[in-house]
Amino acid sequence: MKRKFWNWVRDEGERTLFLNGEISDETWFGDEVTPKLFQKELKAGEGNVTVWINSPGGDVFAAAQIYNMLMEYPGNVIVKIDSLAASAASVIAMAGTEVQMSPVAMMMIHNPMTIAIGDSMEMKKAIAMLEEVKESILNAYERKTEMNRTKLSNLMDAETWFNARKAVELGFADQILFEGEESADLEVESFLFSRAAVTNSLLTRLVSKPQENKTPIEQLEKRLSLIAH
Repeated sequence: MKRKFWNWVRDEGERTLFLNGEISDETWFGDEVTPKLFQKELKAGEGNVTVWINSPGGDVFAAAQIYNMLMEYPGNVIVKIDSLAASAASVIAMAGTEVQMSPVAMMMIHNPMTIAIGDSMEMKKAIAMLEEVKESILNAYERKTEMNRTKLSNLMDAETWFNARKAVELGFADQILFEGEESADLEVESFLFSRAAVTNSLLTRLVSKPQENKTPIEQLEKRLSLIAH
């Protein structure tokens, strides 16, 4: 029997959904999060909903459908990020009336990607499509964070990861879980990681320190060898 991605817990009108796994427009292995299955479960009851998210992302259009379902839901939608809300999953998280992150959770945003085959005209169409998809994703991020659209775009360009405290600082989340009286002394540093920034920093270090009696190519080969080991 194939495993369902959801697990509803009902308690006096409150419902909890654990949303784990890849987001897809259709199910292949039985554990994907699909809009059709999600809609069926969401409409199966009433009352406020808590959605726990642990997902690497997936199909951006499927995520957009789920985002819209949660935005239109008549009750409160509390999103709690368990471990990871990356890529398309971060878009779904933006639909929460309130977004809470575990102090050990991470969020990642980046530019949409696709696979294209064909001539230069087909490549141009793919680029234009991706640009429009990015604009639609920016709408969700901008609505939630109220951050400058250009800054958000730059964060997506760089494929940016951030922890719970940075997510709250930037407006992607509203609260860090478990930060009550029992965890008043818990400290989590604000952290942001950009793949592009790390790559540029690495390249700068590779070529910034010349070595005596070695050509630039020999210097680069030496540093690459050190990294490889």
